[in-house]
Amino acid sequence: MPTPARILFICTGGTIAMVAGPDGFDTGGDVRAEVSAVLALRGGPAEIDFIEFDLVDSSNITPEHWQLMADQLWAHHDRFDGFVVLHGTNTLAHSASAVSYALAGFGKPVVFTGSQIPFGIPGSDAPDNVQGAFEAASSGAAAGVTVYFDGDLMPGVRATKISAIDMHGFVSPHADVVDWNGSLEGMTRSPAGEGWVNPRPYGRHDVAVITAAPGMSAERFRAMTDPAPDAVIYRAYGAGEGPSDEAGLEEAINALTGNGIPVVVVSQCVIAHIDFAKYAAAGFLRRAGALGAEDMTFEAAYSKLHFLLSQEIDRADLGKWFLTNIAGELTPAA
Repeated sequence: MPTPARILFICTGGTIAMVAGPDGFDTGGDVRAEVSAVLALRGGPAEIDFIEFDLVDSSNITPEHWQLMADQLWAHHDRFDGFVVLHGTNTLAHSASAVSYALAGFGKPVVFTGSQIPFGIPGSDAPDNVQGAFEAASSGAAAGVTVYFDGDLMPGVRATKISAIDMHGFVSPHADVVDWNGSLEGMTRSPAGEGWVNPRPYGRHDVAVITAAPGMSAERFRAMTDPAPDAVIYRAYGAGEGPSDEAGLEEAINALTGNGIPVVVVSQCVIAHIDFAKYAAAGFLRRAGALGAEDMTFEAAYSKLHFLLSQEIDRADLGKWFLTNIAGELTPAA
């Protein structure tokens, strides 16, 4: 008879750990008891343990929490066969991406999950998501950092949230998901990436996020980057197009990149690949020295900037590393 898997649950909070209050749902409740009850009724032969952080709504997650998750996972690496991270859905994809970069060479499954409806509320998806994540973590098949949600298993560094209403809250735009049945048949991943040996801890960095919108002026862009941040993510249209006719915008971006401040371009579309050569309206971003995020999700790009800014690398090399596949966040060129 096979040895039971040893699974550690790490709870950070979020909807799965919420109860109704006078101001709406807020953190609380006995998540350990809820998880134990689910697994007692539906679980397989496994030994489980539980760590509960100071619970927070995931809207309040910071890079310090990312590091706390990574530290706890490494600290318990040898005692457990797999890990389930219970996390609020608002920033789950950010955390799954961030932890992916920090766990190079971890070698054991780490499965993130959460819920759209808390435990104990009629119609809650929490029991099914906990059960599915537990099965994926204890199966031995789900290597690396993954996200389990509403029956689907997907690479953690490729997941993005698309709905706050529908139970199918997450998709993986550029890597196939698996309708989980105990195997990874059908899942395609980017190569695991180069990893990062002995990464330095995550710090909080000033990464400005600016969304292109019709009529936004160059003056507004300058105001949003003064004082200069550590990096900028510019959420452009489509394949990387922006308001190329807006006088002064190219110069405003070039003023940042010329001073060593990376400006990374992602798309506002869920499914996209940044290609500055595809449309003329993207050329000004290339000329200004911006970096295209290729097919990274916004969450993967944002957490990757924080990861790289936390490492002891020359700022001139940041662009090279941003476009290096560290944890499978990029689809290699055909």
